[in-house]
Amino acid sequence: MLPNIAIIGRPNVGKSTLFNRLVGKKLALVDDRPGVTRDRREGAANLLGLEFNAIDTAGYEDEDAKSLPGRMRKQTEMAVAGAELAIFVIDGRAGLTPLDEEIARWLRSAKTPVILLVNKAEGNAAQSGILESYALGFGDPIPFSAEHGDGMADLFQAIQPYVEGFKVAAADEPTDERAPLKMAIVGRPNAGKSTLINKMLGEDRLITGPEAGITRDSITVDWSWHDNALTEEDLLDGIEPDRRVRLIDTAGMRKRAKVNDKLEKLSVADAKRSIDFAEVVVLLLDATKGLEAQDLRIADQTIQEGRCLVIAINKWDVAEGPSKLFNGIRAALDDGLAQVRDVPLITISAFTGKGIDQLLKAAFNSRRVWSQRVSTGKLNRWFEDAITDNPPPAPGGKRIKLRYITQAKTRPPSFVIFGTRVDDLPESYRRYLINGIRRELGFGGVPVRLIIRAPKNPYHDKE
Repeated sequence: MLPNIAIIGRPNVGKSTLFNRLVGKKLALVDDRPGVTRDRREGAANLLGLEFNAIDTAGYEDEDAKSLPGRMRKQTEMAVAGAELAIFVIDGRAGLTPLDEEIARWLRSAKTPVILLVNKAEGNAAQSGILESYALGFGDPIPFSAEHGDGMADLFQAIQPYVEGFKVAAADEPTDERAPLKMAIVGRPNAGKSTLINKMLGEDRLITGPEAGITRDSITVDWSWHDNALTEEDLLDGIEPDRRVRLIDTAGMRKRAKVNDKLEKLSVADAKRSIDFAEVVVLLLDATKGLEAQDLRIADQTIQEGRCLVIAINKWDVAEGPSKLFNGIRAALDDGLAQVRDVPLITISAFTGKGIDQLLKAAFNSRRVWSQRVSTGKLNRWFEDAITDNPPPAPGGKRIKLRYITQAKTRPPSFVIFGTRVDDLPESYRRYLINGIRRELGFGGVPVRLIIRAPKNPYHDKE
């Protein structure tokens, strides 16, 4: 979950230009004419590392509620009511207008916190507008230029407390195990992806056949899996035996050098986007062909995107030398995916249905691990023991001090360690910490992010 930050103001003050800059792409139409934006538009924003959901709103106008501007205003009011923060944008060159003052009165009566941004503040023409803006009662304004990007650091400092405060508040919210599992089935052509989904659904929902490359678009199908192995604790937690799954069938992904057809290129790109959308990615192998380099490339991409990975060996009912094949694939995975150990490896038959329940259990369990948060006490006890058992090195005779650790986010689990001289910390010690997190804190089999930072204050703990 990300905090919502709504961008509001009267028409043509630069709200959509600011929105486009925050989301890093031109999602919202921009024109000199006022009133271009009508509906709310949302986008994932990243401001110097701060992640939040930006909401572009229609220009706020004082019109009859039944008119189009009035209905647009209602949408803006709803956006502000559902936001953790509102950025009130005014035009520095035009100065304060009666409509700006009307919007300010409404915002003061709302419960949503507000920061004031004076746009078009480049040059001397906006100085009087900046001074006038103090009269709105929202504290120090932020001089800004949405067109040129001036003032980004000041906007970062103003937004940071609300974004980080939201993360702290949301940290203790449990992941809803009842939410549909978003599961993408990926692999090389003709591995049996569509056949597997058809077997799960109990119907020929997707076209299958001996020809490779039948599936072109990524197809999403909602389905309910009946879990016969739920424990009493699961039932008490509200998990229903019928567990919802959103299945995503994808086009076969061949080695890039072999893809020449434009349509196949588009299909592969669509499959890669499906990995971004999924929570769990099932990489389907063909038991008659074993593990190939392209399979490892797909697996590595999944891990790089921070998604859970489950590997299923299909056509197990016709595999030759199954024990040797399984051990060989396991060893190759441990060697080729050293950054994530213990990825679940399941044997299945999409034709007979054998192993499908085990596959889904592994997928739901991986999502649970991927979504879990470690308590602060447990995390710091592990960290202190890890540092005591194996202290950081002292390159050049100067000690590297690692002060404390925090879990920044889940999905994927991400941790931040703060310390001094961290630029000198060797990669081997970083791997030691990641392996400890996996082994001691229960994150085996899912991607783990570890960020090591020095304090922002350059005089902090200076020796």
